[in-house]
Amino acid sequence: MPLVPKLVLRLACTLRGAALSGAAAIAIAGCGKWSGAALADDVTPSGHAAAVIAAAVPVARSEPGTGAAIGAAVAAGGATHDRACPDGMVLVEGEYCPEVEQKCLRWLDPPGDRYAFFRCAEYAKPAVCKSARVHERFCIDEKERVEPGTDIPMNGKSWTAARDVCREGGARLCMTSEWQFACEGEEMRPYPYGWERDGAVCNVDIGHGLGRVGRLVDHRTPASAHPQCVSPFGVHDMAGNVDEWATVDGAPRGRREVMKGSWWLPGRHACRSFQGGHGPFYGGTESGVRCCKDAAPSP
Repeated sequence: MPLVPKLVLRLACTLRGAALSGAAAIAIAGCGKWSGAALADDVTPSGHAAAVIAAAVPVARSEPGTGAAIGAAVAAGGATHDRACPDGMVLVEGEYCPEVEQKCLRWLDPPGDRYAFFRCAEYAKPAVCKSARVHERFCIDEKERVEPGTDIPMNGKSWTAARDVCREGGARLCMTSEWQFACEGEEMRPYPYGWERDGAVCNVDIGHGLGRVGRLVDHRTPASAHPQCVSPFGVHDMAGNVDEWATVDGAPRGRREVMKGSWWLPGRHACRSFQGGHGPFYGGTESGVRCCKDAAPSP
């Protein structure tokens, strides 16, 4: 199998077979029950798969919200710094939708291509919330954790190593529901920066010089290299650069360890997609760290 299709498995989320209708497909993301499905090492994009199942989330605890304003700074693409969070973290607060319907209007790659029905060029706006919303309030790293003395994201970290990095800093790994909300915001953006894919905004879609499985060429960049790769809450690099470990809400050991955001190769890079199946001890060139923390109580 050619190199790039084999590498694609690292960012794909589990697929449910579903016939495409015309040029559009619907992604049902963030299902409320963990399916237990994991990706095999030879998974490649499927031209007939339309339903994208992302990480499990907690049972909803409230009625749909009204989409409370995140604040002027967030609306402008900047982070919301609050005394509820320590330095280097931003406050994420609002109404999260556990189950989202996102419809792809146009695919980036033509039928028959290795990435056909894999990278969505444009999603329908707005996305549709299919469940009651859940109020979330937590802190998350504004940027990926970096190597000491540098501005380059950490890599080579397993789920267990990433967990320890977060614990040493008084934080924890993000739950998938938290990670997704920080990425997409209340409007449920498919990409952290919006509804249309732009390979120049984030460190993504590098299709050459990748190396091989187990010996990837390092293409990490500092967050400052892609200032527009920012979520509605002002969180940087939630698409591409390095994969970030997270913990699936409610999943058992062996199925709770997933990577979010993907890395620099061509792939989905959507807020709801994830890579599973590696287990807690895998650490590769592409696997990095982002932490979360409970926010301090409101005054």
